Amino acid sequence: MLDSRKAADKTPSGLTLLDNARIATLDAERDGLGIIDNAAIAIAGGWIVWAGAASELPERLRNGETVDLQGRWVTPGLIDCHTHLVFGGNRAREFEMRLNGAAYEDIARAGGGIVSSVNATRAMTAEQLAESALPRLDHLIAEGVSTVEVKSGYGLTIESEREMLRAARALETLRPVRIVTSYLAAHATPAEYQGRNGDYIDDVVLPGMRQAQAEGLVDAVDGFCEGIAFSAAEITRVFDLATSLGLPIKLHAEQLSNLGGAKLAASYGALSADHLEHLDDDGVRAMAEAGTVAVLLPGAFYALNEQHKPPVKALRKAGVPIAVATDCNPGTSPLTSLLLAMNMAATLFGLTVDECLAGATREAARALGRLGKIGTIEAGKSADLAIWDIESPAELVYRIGFNPLHARMFKGQWIGQ
Repeated sequence: MLDSRKAADKTPSGLTLLDNARIATLDAERDGLGIIDNAAIAIAGGWIVWAGAASELPERLRNGETVDLQGRWVTPGLIDCHTHLVFGGNRAREFEMRLNGAAYEDIARAGGGIVSSVNATRAMTAEQLAESALPRLDHLIAEGVSTVEVKSGYGLTIESEREMLRAARALETLRPVRIVTSYLAAHATPAEYQGRNGDYIDDVVLPGMRQAQAEGLVDAVDGFCEGIAFSAAEITRVFDLATSLGLPIKLHAEQLSNLGGAKLAASYGALSADHLEHLDDDGVRAMAEAGTVAVLLPGAFYALNEQHKPPVKALRKAGVPIAVATDCNPGTSPLTSLLLAMNMAATLFGLTVDECLAGATREAARALGRLGKIGTIEAGKSADLAIWDIESPAELVYRIGFNPLHARMFKGQWIGQ
């Protein structure tokens, strides 16, 4: 990363200046979206070296290649901080079952749900899994997404979980995008371990974590704390090992019931607790004290036709950071549009425009532990930018099924031009 203090001493080489822009910096030190009209952004070596009002641009930064953005809006590249992008097959049949009245818990207990994706995933190599994920990834990228979190959790064997993570890592070599991986072997109990969660954790989850971490495949560890998945006590065993390995943690918590997962995750200093439809006041307080981000997933809420909403007002009042993500997965959120996820978060959960945009940039970066590098337009951050043909940032949340992206920059390079 370019040290902005050193950059102040001399003109950077390879300087590019984006001029005549309106920028939503998402800088937390500024009000709202951190908007600057008639702004400029100076970029060198893939990093932002300066951003602010064009009238205040330092003289040393006026000699680079200048790109006139003609008054267009610029935001940080969007960040999808919770996806299950890599998987085999699909679950359209379960969609039909839900339309005919079956509940998610009923489908899962009948051998559907997460477990129904396992056979298709296990039958595929890392190369095949990566190839099958590309259309979904391309759709996200086309909407200005520059960073995507990808979880394992459909292999449920040591080798299949590693193959999923290898596929996720490969995506970064196939497309101009940043991939952050989460090890989610504690997602469901496979059929061969049915009724033996403890044995599955002993035989697969814990040794698989060690092996995946040793191979450099794991950025964080996740789990599913729910009646149809794993208890708080079982998740504790997973988190204890993750902590000993120096891996940050996340958790699917309080989606269908309240097992105290968010409070447990917060006790470990979790990066995030996700879903949270049944989060209680104790969980809110614990997350606020720990700085754990609440990742809201309106796509799953919508697809499952849920009625119990996350306690947005309580989260807001307690100062819990709120992120928004697609939860792209084959069963309960077959969603590959972060723009639509923002609209859903506003329409279904009552988030404001500012909260939605912060939730898909700054707070999403925080939920991944990457806020020091991405998520805002500030000196010292990666030059991941989305340039939009819009009149105001509210359009990014307001429109449904419309993509106003004009151009995308990733690590200082123009993409698709």
